[in-house]
Amino acid sequence: MTVNESSGSDFILVGFSDQPQLEKILFVVVLISYLLTLVGNTAIILVSCLDSVLQTPMYYFLTNLSFVDICFSTSIVPQLLWNLHGPAKTITPTGCAIQLYVSLALGSTECVLLAVMAFDRYAAVCRPLHYATVMHPRLCQSLAGIAWLSGVGNTLIQGTITLRLPRCGNHRIYHFICEVPAMIKLACVDIHANEVQLFMASLVLLLLPLALILVSYGYIAQVLMRLKSALTWGKALGTCGSHLLVVVLFYGTITAVYIHPNSSYAHSQGKFITLLYTVVIPTLNPLIYTLRNKDVKGALKRLVRKDNSHREKILAK
Repeated sequence: MTVNESSGSDFILVGFSDQPQLEKILFVVVLISYLLTLVGNTAIILVSCLDSVLQTPMYYFLTNLSFVDICFSTSIVPQLLWNLHGPAKTITPTGCAIQLYVSLALGSTECVLLAVMAFDRYAAVCRPLHYATVMHPRLCQSLAGIAWLSGVGNTLIQGTITLRLPRCGNHRIYHFICEVPAMIKLACVDIHANEVQLFMASLVLLLLPLALILVSYGYIAQVLMRLKSALTWGKALGTCGSHLLVVVLFYGTITAVYIHPNSSYAHSQGKFITLLYTVVIPTLNPLIYTLRNKDVKGALKRLVRKDNSHREKILAK
């Protein structure tokens, strides 16, 4: 299948154009995943805001995560669906820049936000008597603000440097999105310095939050080992299991692309790995948090009952 190159100034997102049958399958899968992402994450945001039981730091951060996932998917999926559906695989330079800035900001924010959520779980398990004092609203807002600001700061630096690289007419991006590792390969100058800068930024925004997460769960494990209570273990798994699963899925995929962007594995499987953390994981997050969380399921039931009783009162009138 040939890629339409009619717009000379536009970037061409080659994506999966060499596999037309796969494109048809991916279009359906991506569309369903995107709709589930919107519905699932919007439901978590509404439930967390409307149910008084969920007015806690954990669900405040979960609301932020759900909002990040909605925006992250929306910055990528509509353009991906458009390219999968038709022969035109182009994106304008402005559209590419917007996608690069927005997706990088949101991806970076999620990295830090997951570390913040791990600290919240540490406070809940290791400092239960002081939890309300430690995780007071002002601190929660500050931690969420740090996550968002770090994402914006990272994208302004990395995105601007990447877009300012001379490309000498190269406009074929061998990916389905405008992403830093793929964009710097278009440069017609030595990009070693840019690759070092990308690696250093990845260390700060990927490995540092991951290290904080591991330290938090290390302390949690120590507390649980001392208690040796089946009931406590059950509560801890219910509290921390969902978050830990999300961390494994997200970091397990994104590090493969950003820590070793030139490895043979990242080069051959990079598009499929990116598909996981940009499309699949935002879909799974609400399912993981609702299926493994009694509080969220209980809140959903209460809202449904409240809505049904409200309808019955209206009909009775």
